[in-house]
Amino acid sequence: MDEVRYISRFSPDFPEKLKNIPDPPAGIYVKGRLPDENVKTVAIVGARNCSQYGRKLAEFFASNLASAGVQVISGLARGIDGIAQINSIKAGGSTWGVLGCGIDYVYPESNRYIYEETLKKGGLISEYEGVRPPLRAFFVQRNRLISALCDVLLVIEAKERSGTSITVRNALMQGKDIFAVPGRLTDPLSAGCNRLIAQGAGIALNPETILMALDRSLNEPLIATANRKICAGGQIKCGKIVLTGDEKKIYSLLDLYPKTLDEIVSSSGLGVSETLRIILDLRLKDLVTECAKNNYIRNHL
Repeated sequence: MDEVRYISRFSPDFPEKLKNIPDPPAGIYVKGRLPDENVKTVAIVGARNCSQYGRKLAEFFASNLASAGVQVISGLARGIDGIAQINSIKAGGSTWGVLGCGIDYVYPESNRYIYEETLKKGGLISEYEGVRPPLRAFFVQRNRLISALCDVLLVIEAKERSGTSITVRNALMQGKDIFAVPGRLTDPLSAGCNRLIAQGAGIALNPETILMALDRSLNEPLIATANRKICAGGQIKCGKIVLTGDEKKIYSLLDLYPKTLDEIVSSSGLGVSETLRIILDLRLKDLVTECAKNNYIRNHL
């Protein structure tokens, strides 16, 4: 088991960003290393029961921010938090999980792999020692640390009322920049994000928006956009896969919100059997996912 350190508020190792917030912690338990306070940091938070849209956007933003050298912080929770953290690691970046339980308690258990990988590529932080199980009050307290440790807070999918709103309130009190990913007006999981934008939060249309807020610039092309290019002659090239004709038509009709088979057939003008055949080919090429029975999304932006 990795060594646990307790860092008092009066220790020279105590994070500067935690010293002057309302209700600063008396101390923190740390596994791994602390975030580098000289490196720009983004906290990515959102819905636990996220949609495929939220999942893909969390992967997209976390991967590209991490590849640009930005540290990623979150709460190691199910859904957006864990997705953002594991994808920042996959992109070669560093990430930190702020826990709402004891530093040695893995919660949720389904995120054990992310917990272990986060230790290798960053660290874990908690106000609570040992294996103290999570409590609702702990998560409320935890959220103020997530916002305090970041330079920018990015919200990807959140209901009108959720734990994410607590993190946002803390970020506002701490003077942090807040960005939200917009969603459909009829989608309850995007209601919180759309409300934040209406109240003045920045609109996170792409990772470059966040990098501009951090006064950073991309050194390399965005990961996800590099996976899909329009080639000469109008062919769509995804990695080494070239799509032409009806494959291109079907692929271009899809996005990160699910579309039913009936919608695809109606928009493409192709027959049902032909549409299903093409969708199967695209699924075998790992370009399309069936997220529910006869409901499909694309796997790249």
